[in-house]
Amino acid sequence: MKIRDFTVLELNRFRELCNFTDDEMTYFNLRAKDKSNVQIAFEMNISSAQVSKLAKRVKSKMLRVI
Repeated sequence: MKIRDFTVLELNRFRELCNFTDDEMTYFNLRAKDKSNVQIAFEMNISSAQVSKLAKRVKSKMLRVI
């Protein structure tokens, strides 16, 4: 399941319980808006490798909450 597929209530639950860092929260919010990792890299002004690391950390935190 992709982040964009969650309901608003579920997204808010993740925002509250996952203890995201600022960068992780930015990544999470952009993915919720269905942005690609390349678009996120441009918007956050970071490399695609850094976006991949953020993605892994966000996924890990989400799985712990689930």
